[in-house]
Amino acid sequence: MADITLLATADWDHPLWTNKQHVACSLAELGHRVLYVESLGLRPPRQGARGPGAVQARSDRGRIWRRLRHGLQPPRRVRPGLWVWSPLVLPGAQGGLALRVNRLMLGLGLGLWRRVLGLRADWLWTYNPMTLAVLEPRPWRRLIYHCVDAIQAQPGMPAAVIERWEQRLCRRADAVFVTSPDLQRRLAPLNPLTRFYPNVADGDHFARAMDPALPLPADLAAIPAPRLGFVGAISAYKLDLALLEQLARAHPGWSLVLIGPVGEGDPTTDVAALAALANVHLLGPRPYAELPAYLKGFDLGLLPLRFNAYTQAMFPMKFFEYLAAGLPVVSSAIDALQPFADLALLVDPTPEAFTAAITAVLAGEGPSRQQRLAGAAAHTYRGRTEAMLRALAALG
Repeated sequence: MADITLLATADWDHPLWTNKQHVACSLAELGHRVLYVESLGLRPPRQGARGPGAVQARSDRGRIWRRLRHGLQPPRRVRPGLWVWSPLVLPGAQGGLALRVNRLMLGLGLGLWRRVLGLRADWLWTYNPMTLAVLEPRPWRRLIYHCVDAIQAQPGMPAAVIERWEQRLCRRADAVFVTSPDLQRRLAPLNPLTRFYPNVADGDHFARAMDPALPLPADLAAIPAPRLGFVGAISAYKLDLALLEQLARAHPGWSLVLIGPVGEGDPTTDVAALAALANVHLLGPRPYAELPAYLKGFDLGLLPLRFNAYTQAMFPMKFFEYLAAGLPVVSSAIDALQPFADLALLVDPTPEAFTAAITAVLAGEGPSRQQRLAGAAAHTYRGRTEAMLRALAALG
């Protein structure tokens, strides 16, 4: 079994778990030893003191303090065969002295902790498109780039710098894995060993939503049905907040329940208009372990996504999580979901189209629960990780 150094773009304890944490867990469960390296920070910390950005600026400052505290500690073992390390780096460094300092600190730290943990330099599995700017991959026998979204399309990111380093990374990588057809179209010309594996779900975890003995959380139980639920980052660059507001105003008998942090990745996000509506319930983030209980109380799962460069390159993680929980899904018809149109109602992001689809689902129309659960069962983290490992084994 290969030892794997995994460069993430998310901190391990982030309330919204993503591919990085799940893939690290799957690799460890399959017998690999994994060193999970927390986010290096692709953008500078926000400085906003007022308005929607103030909360995110405070969040960034808190994250820096946590990083300083963790960065002075050795890697912590979070699961069998899986360690998490927080490197001391300068967030948002794009060049000059700051980038050279980060490269030195990261290289020395990885060398030290791999020796302490007894980990070989087998595979470098990275989610960071700027990997080559901060790390020389030569010690590792294999370089894998797992591209799960168009990070450069997020607000505040140094798009041109990321694009340039990502192209270099793709050309140098032994394999490139992508999670959407758009990413495959963009990166395959840079590396012939580019493979498409859509996002998946922890099926066993979210299937708990169908357990009759699982109680509903008290805050959700107090909200009248039907409950139209969304779980994830409530961010204006990908979520169509105007559409949600229009739906809530037009249908006061529907309860819109939004679970997740506001403004993640987009400090301009303003939910004041939504929060003012009596049938919109912004519950804030909830621990990953509690999400099945909340999904149990939803009548359907919403994915009201905008159409833009970021969403056209993404595959929403919540799609298969909703399905694994037994929920019907109404989603904007982004490109990545088109192959799964038999599992959900995919529509244009307009009030009329979403109203018609939601009304149909509440009337019992659309794909059957059996179809939805079968689709979710075919798309799990373990299954996808095994498929990626088979692709790597074929490289020899």
